[in-house]
Amino acid sequence: MRDIRKYEVFQLADRLVLDVYRLTSAFPRSEAYGLTDQMRRAAASIPMNLAEGSARSGAKEFAQFVNIAIGSCEEVRYQLHLAQALGYTPADAHQKLDAGYESVKKMLAKLLKAVSCQP
Repeated sequence: MRDIRKYEVFQLADRLVLDVYRLTSAFPRSEAYGLTDQMRRAAASIPMNLAEGSARSGAKEFAQFVNIAIGSCEEVRYQLHLAQALGYTPADAHQKLDAGYESVKKMLAKLLKAVSCQP
């Protein structure tokens, strides 16, 4: 069993979830059950999938959850784009978060590759 909390990618993804919650708290009320909820769920899905996958017994199962986390990462990046296009997000906040999620995606890809090489 892996202690995923020690992984740098988990720690970064966890911090970004908090940033997404702070950002979306300023979104219009009309988005409470739309973009706000979707963005929060997708952001939280990344460290949640890493946590769940780390508790699985085999590398193949862990890799599956890492792959799901990569998909959630791209989902958040699109939602950030949408929020900016709708005028909900300042450009600097968008750039900071997008860069953070790009870093997470790259780290997840490296982790996936490492895990996929394990028996």
